[in-house]
Amino acid sequence: MLQATVKLCCGIAHDHLPGFKIPAVAAIQKDVKGLVVRGSCRLPSKIPHYIHRLMGKETAACPEPDGDVSPSQSSSVDLSYIAQGERALQRALSILQQRTGWQAETMLDARAAVSSTALPGLGKVFRAEVVLAVPVARLHRELFERIEQMPQWNPTLSRVKVLQRVGTDTLVTHEVTAPSPGNLVGQRDFVSVRHRVRRDAAVYLVGTATHAKLLPSQEGCIRAESRLSCIVLQPLVGDPGRTHFTWLLSMDLKGWIPASVTNRVLPQSQADFIQHLRRHLAATACP
Repeated sequence: MLQATVKLCCGIAHDHLPGFKIPAVAAIQKDVKGLVVRGSCRLPSKIPHYIHRLMGKETAACPEPDGDVSPSQSSSVDLSYIAQGERALQRALSILQQRTGWQAETMLDARAAVSSTALPGLGKVFRAEVVLAVPVARLHRELFERIEQMPQWNPTLSRVKVLQRVGTDTLVTHEVTAPSPGNLVGQRDFVSVRHRVRRDAAVYLVGTATHAKLLPSQEGCIRAESRLSCIVLQPLVGDPGRTHFTWLLSMDLKGWIPASVTNRVLPQSQADFIQHLRRHLAATACP
């Protein structure tokens, strides 16, 4: 069955067949997991490498895992993370196409705003929009490639750690918020899949909660979940040195927090993040 599934899914590596991507990943993942559960852990090592070749850029070469993890198990987990990222992206794209039903939440300044809408399965979704005076490439570098350095300029975070890299476009991360006196929410930590997709001149940075068995909840923190996060970076029409920044965010902060507090804290956190990002970009601008 695995061979048949892989052959059927060969089109997954081709950009002109995007509809096959998510079902193909899910199908391969299901077959590999099935073989492992039935005791076929000693699969030939060429099988996961063959899958990697078919997946092409989606699962580019990554380091071998430490410990007694079989190749089949490693491949199955990697495919699962990619599938999570792709599903989150498709959901974000459908929300971004929604033009009505948004209500203003917070005006940052004359050039930026946060709005929200309520959606089935996600609850309140917040959308922040702003134009930043830097090119897409620089924002992309700060928000994905240099993600572990984010606490250096964002004081709301105490730590960001990349737990695993799946190819070049998918990360599993652990983020811990910074303790703050008088904070209504308290310290939280998150384990997330972060997935990067380039479409034409735009870059999509999507994230969603995942589970890491080797990373239990941290002492003093409540394990919260990012239902959906998607940052879209698009060069401004006629001015590629500036970027239209759009950020969708839906979170479950867990714990005993009234909805009224959550609905105030989340859009404010987006506003604060953008302010910190602006200051960092201005302070590190090339002369």
